[in-house]
This record gives sequence, structure tokens and C-alpha cells, in this order.
Amino acid sequence: MKPTAHLILVSAQPIPNLTPMLDDAIKPQKVLMLVSPDMRERANALASIFKPRGISVEQYPIDDPWDAEKISDSVLDILSQAAEGELALNATGGTKLMSIAAYEAFRSLNAPIYYVHPERDRLLWLSPKQAPQELADKLKLKDYLTAYGASQVDIPEPHGVKPEIRALTETLLTNIERYADDLRALNYLAYVADNSALTVEVEHGPQSKPKLWELLELFAHAGLCRINGHRLCFTDADARFMTNGGWLELHTYALCLNLKKMLNIQDIACNVTIQRQPGGNTPVKNEIDVGLIKANRLHMIECKTKQFEKDADVLYKLDSLRDLIGGLQAKAMLVSFNDPGKATRARARDLKIALCCKTDLRNLQHHLQTWLTAER
Repeated sequence: MKPTAHLILVSAQPIPNLTPMLDDAIKPQKVLMLVSPDMRERANALASIFKPRGISVEQYPIDDPWDAEKISDSVLDILSQAAEGELALNATGGTKLMSIAAYEAFRSLNAPIYYVHPERDRLLWLSPKQAPQELADKLKLKDYLTAYGASQVDIPEPHGVKPEIRALTETLLTNIERYADDLRALNYLAYVADNSALTVEVEHGPQSKPKLWELLELFAHAGLCRINGHRLCFTDADARFMTNGGWLELHTYALCLNLKKMLNIQDIACNVTIQRQPGGNTPVKNEIDVGLIKANRLHMIECKTKQFEKDADVLYKLDSLRDLIGGLQAKAMLVSFNDPGKATRARARDLKIALCCKTDLRNLQHHLQTWLTAER
């Protein structure tokens, strides 16, 4: 008999509590949550995902997540109100003592118990013994980020990438060594054009800066700007953003779209904005240049065209954000127009952040595919 209710142990790693509820073969009618004081916000976030899917939610507070005896008593009380075989335990979350105490209580009554493998994305039945079940890949970006405490997630409408923009980015990366210095100059011009008219004066002429003016013609041909004498005018705010380095973000997003069907990517978005209010304090905003979900795991990509004095700072920020909004199984990559140098490459390896930089960008799709299909 398929259990109609699941007991979950709410913890800082919510995805194993979430993915079984999105799989129609396992999805229950009701979720019961064992919630310690420090996990109330995480429990409310999960409830906000379950309820719209027709799953009712009940929360059972516990005062001390390390008091095994009281936890066992609470679980036995919950089991006493359920019919035989009606309630299954997801033993994946909680503190180790919570998991052990709940497991022993369920075992004592021969009630169903399962565990979600954190890396292989499958459900393992511990009692009664059954064959493992592969979990359906139905998790989306918004639910993933909400589960990790985002109070607001803004994801632009899905969109393709226009052929003229794809052609522009391919030209830039094919000729990356030719245009590297002048692309930085063009980025700066776009940065300066942050005014109501979206215009800026180009100081140098075609003879003194021929490659810069080649770039201006390429961006104008793609419909991003107009050139009138030495005056550069951007088509709109999005075009200015694109010229100020956004082209690399959009190029990366386009390549991920190319891989979506081949690699069974569940969800992809670029320019994702997340707002969190930890402990009800002042809202904190974060951004993900390109985010995607594959095998129910978050993959984050940071795209940079500017040269940073301390490249390691970018890596530390990305590492921190990955842990904060993605959890232990999330993966991160830095896509950079610049060569970060040996020290930064070594730091990236230590932090398990993938890199694709400078001339490697010509083969970015291959690097993305390798990264997305790697176990870790």
C-alpha cells in the first residue's frame, strides 16, 4: 500500500524533503513536519511549496533536536494516530539524533521508512526493503530557491536569444584575443552611458582606435546601439546592459538552452534576483547570472567581463552564495572574459568552482556539457 502521509525532519538541507513530494509515484496527500525552533522558517518555506500542490501540512514542534527520548515519544504519538502503513518516514533530514530516534520509533512498529540519496537523486526504501526508486526531475528554480529561504524570487519570462545576438557573441569569442582590450573600453563606455539619453561621447576616433570602432560597428549591426559622429547612443537600457558585459551572460544562457533537451535540464533562467530576510531583518538581495536545475540540483554560473583586482574575491562570493542558496549538492562555475591567473585557478580548484576563461570561451558549450554531466 502506498503511504498517504510522510513524516519529514526539517533541516538546513531541504531538497531531500522536497523532491519526493514532487514525484507523482510517491507524492502523499499529507506532510507532517518535525520542526526544531531554528528550522521554523525553513518549515514555512516548504509548506508554501507543498500547499499549492494539494498537499496538506501539519507541523509538530520539538524543543530540543538533540533529545532523542522526547523525539522518540513525539514520533510514537504521531504514529499512534495513523493507520497501519499510512505514514512513511523520510529519514534524510534533521539532526543525526532526530533521524535515529525517528527511525527506531518507526522500526518498532514496522512502519515504512525511506532515505533520499543526496547525490544520486534516488529514494532508498529501508523498511520494508524494496528496490530503489529514481526520483522524477520536476524541481524548478523558484521552488528550489524558496526552499532555501528566499522570500522573493524574480525570474524573467523564458526567452530565446535572437540570431543577431548569437552571431555577435560568436564573433566576439572567435576573435577574443583581437578584441580583448577594446571590449573593456566598450564596456566602460556603456557603463558611463548611465543617463536618461543612454548616450556617451567616444573620445578616440577610428584611426587611433580601429578595433574599438570595429566593435562599435558589430554592436550597431546587432541592433544594440547607434553611432552618430563620435556620439554613441544605446537602443534601450537592456542594450546598454548587454554592451556592458551582459553579452557574455546571454551567450552562456543561449548555450545552456542548446543543451537543455540533450542533458534533461529541468529549468534554466538568466538574471535571477533573489530576496531573503534572514531572521526577519533587512532584506538582502542576491543575483544569479545563469541558474539551472539538473537532476534536482542547482547549478549557478557567474559571468564576468571586467578585470578584478582580486579575482579570489569573486570566487569567495560565489562559493558563499552557492552554500547559502544551493546547499551541499549545488555546483558553481565562473565564466570570465579574462585570464584569472595560476593562483586564482588553484583557489577555484580548492573551492570546487569550475572555470571557463579567456580563450577557453571558444569551447564554452563543451565545458558546460562536461561540467553538467560530472558527478561533482
